[in-house]
Amino acid sequence: MPIELSDVVAGLRASAGDGTNIEVKSAAGGLPESLTSTLSALANHPGGGLIILGLDERGGFRPVRLPDPQTLKQGLAKKARSFTPPVQLTIEDGTVDGEPVIAATVHECAPSAKPCRVTATGAAYLRGYDGDFHMSALEEQAFLAARRPPLFDRIPVSDSSRGDLDEELVDGFARTVRLRDRQGLGRFEGDELLRRAGVITVDGVPTRAGLLALGTYPQQWFPRLIIRAAAEPSPTDPPGTRARNQVTISGPIPRMLDGALEWAEQNFGNLLLSRPDGTVVDVPAYPLIAFRELIANALLHRDLDEWSMGMAVEVRLRRDRLIVTNPGGLYGITVDRLGKDVVTSARNMWLVNICQYLRSPETGGRVIEALATGMPTIAQALSEAGLPPARYDDAGIRFTAVLRPADGRITAEAPQSSPAVSLARADPSAVTGLSEGQQRISDILAEGPKTIAELDSRLNLSISGIRKALARMRAGGLIDQVGGRGQRTVYRLATP
Repeated sequence: MPIELSDVVAGLRASAGDGTNIEVKSAAGGLPESLTSTLSALANHPGGGLIILGLDERGGFRPVRLPDPQTLKQGLAKKARSFTPPVQLTIEDGTVDGEPVIAATVHECAPSAKPCRVTATGAAYLRGYDGDFHMSALEEQAFLAARRPPLFDRIPVSDSSRGDLDEELVDGFARTVRLRDRQGLGRFEGDELLRRAGVITVDGVPTRAGLLALGTYPQQWFPRLIIRAAAEPSPTDPPGTRARNQVTISGPIPRMLDGALEWAEQNFGNLLLSRPDGTVVDVPAYPLIAFRELIANALLHRDLDEWSMGMAVEVRLRRDRLIVTNPGGLYGITVDRLGKDVVTSARNMWLVNICQYLRSPETGGRVIEALATGMPTIAQALSEAGLPPARYDDAGIRFTAVLRPADGRITAEAPQSSPAVSLARADPSAVTGLSEGQQRISDILAEGPKTIAELDSRLNLSISGIRKALARMRAGGLIDQVGGRGQRTVYRLATP
């Protein structure tokens, strides 16, 4: 078995499920019809993906006997031509546990041709943690917009004026520019400096970048360019509680960043860390510096095209993970190179150039350094806190970062370089390891028992994806099934 396929199968068995770029099908009865949506979704996915035929996911990714591998390969190649543009495949034979399997690499569709659609229906699909999702019209617009260079932060906001800028931030911006770029931008004064920095136009009208970075209240024009943060209810909250400490954070980027950190300090919870000298200190469950970098990246690199104007930066604090999501995928780099390559490309070039000279009104610290140090800083902070590495997912039009506690619990461990001893606080009732789709199902079931049809009306998942998620949640003891054959069947959260 080739080492690449061996590693892939080992990873699938370890995680007990496929991922956003890998789809496994048994194909014992021929090519599954569901491959139609999968081929479209993987062709639209950054980096493409891999389809493996001949493995049974429910049986622990053990091989099943393929009746006619040659016919399956021919059918797969024929199906790939039923898309616009055609899906590009590299089909290879492989073996798992001595049995033949088929490995088909799905190559990413050229950005200029996305989205990849099913020719017969015009439907296009996206890849998610729990399967393939029908692409909405709004999401299609994101792919169409990606065909041209992103210049949306340069657009003037016609009904705004110079008086809509925050003078405290403007003064601080000008001081920093003169200090750090004396021979360049710092040679200019007043409104001329702002014009040359891209904050305002020659007519004195603020740009999108100018308002977002230095505006008194940018949400007057962009109501959804905000941060929406909420924490998962705790076991002691009243029944029916859907969220805790839900807030909307608005204002210019420096003030939103300060607001997000304030929310994190109030909600992350403190772990008690005992040092050798007998002192006990509070340590946040997640490193604040890592959270700050994630929020700064989300605010500065979110998409500013019209399609995304109704979407906020989302922060969700679950009992087993922290999720930060922003509209717009990566630009100029791929997920596998994050933190490894020194890449300073930016979707919103003017916004980044302005914000590198801004400082926090609360702490005086820089908003960003613009030196591609954010991801390495996150990695180092998590390592020193004894937490797993961050997980990043680029869906092309949406970027998600996920932080997890050690071993799936809210806990802390001393850095390897320190002799400190940690006193961990673990929540034994915390639900761990839920995928994105399973968590959405859990949120809905918190309202009360639901049928599959009722879940289908609320979720952007296929019926098979919902059934798969429910099966895994039942196996993990998270939900109960009430009813059965011949009876109305509902699902509910398991009683603790």
